[in-house]
Amino acid sequence: MPRPLPENLDLSRLPRHVAIIMDGNGRWAQRRGLSRIEGHKRGKDSVRAVVEASRRIGIEYLSLFAFSTENWERPRREVDALMSLLQRYLRTELHRMMKNGIRLVAVGDLRRLPPRLQADLEATVQATRNNRDMTVVLAVSYGGREDIVQAARALAQAARDGRIDPERIDASTFAAYLSTAGIPDPDLLIRTSGELRISNFFLWPLAYSEIYVTDTLWPDFREAEFYQALIAYQQRERRFGRVPAERERERLRVAR
Repeated sequence: MPRPLPENLDLSRLPRHVAIIMDGNGRWAQRRGLSRIEGHKRGKDSVRAVVEASRRIGIEYLSLFAFSTENWERPRREVDALMSLLQRYLRTELHRMMKNGIRLVAVGDLRRLPPRLQADLEATVQATRNNRDMTVVLAVSYGGREDIVQAARALAQAARDGRIDPERIDASTFAAYLSTAGIPDPDLLIRTSGELRISNFFLWPLAYSEIYVTDTLWPDFREAEFYQALIAYQQRERRFGRVPAERERERLRVAR
C-alpha cells in the first residue's frame, strides 16, 4: 500500500523531468559483507519504488543513469552481472510498464551492449512506444562527453552535405543531434551516496537543472526520500542564469 504523501509536497509545482544518478550499490553491499553484485540486485527495488512514486504523483519524465561508458572498465564479472540484471529487469517489468502506461526510451551507445540485451531493449522500447502516462529514460552505455562528440560529428556531416547552414546553427539545433533529442531537459537531478559530482551524465541537458544530493545509498533510497528531494526542489527559485527582477519582467511581458 502506498505511503501517504507529505503534506508539504505541492503536486501543482512538480518538476516535469527528474533525473537520477543511482550511486552506492557497491558500498551498500560492502558494508554488509556482500558482493558488489548483491548491491546491484537490491538496487532494482529502489528503481521500482521511484518509478511507481513518480507515476503516482504525475512526474512526466524520469531518467535513470544505469550504466556509464566508464563502467565498461569495471571487472568483467561485474559488467556481465549488470548486463544480466538489466536484461532480467526488462523482461520482468514489461507487463508493469504496459499496465501503467509507461514508455521506455533508451539513450547511449547501445551498440556496445550484448546482442541479446540489445534485442530485449529494442523490443521493450517498441512495445511501449505508444504509452503516454509517463516516460522512463534509461541511460545505458551512456557518456555525456561522448554524446556531445557524436552530435558534433553528425552536425558537421550535415553541414558538409549542405543539409544545414553553419551560420544558422544555435543551441537548439545542436540539441537536436544529441541522443536526448525530444526529451525535455531535467528540472531536477538527484544523486545518491553523497558524491558531489555529475559523473559525465547529461552534460548538455543538465545546464540549468537543480541538484539534490543525499548520503543515502541507492539500495536504501525509497519514496520518502524521493518526496523530500521534490520538496527541496520546490523551495528553490530557478533563475536560469538571470536575476529575480529579470525573470519577473519576462513573466510580465509574456503575460501581456
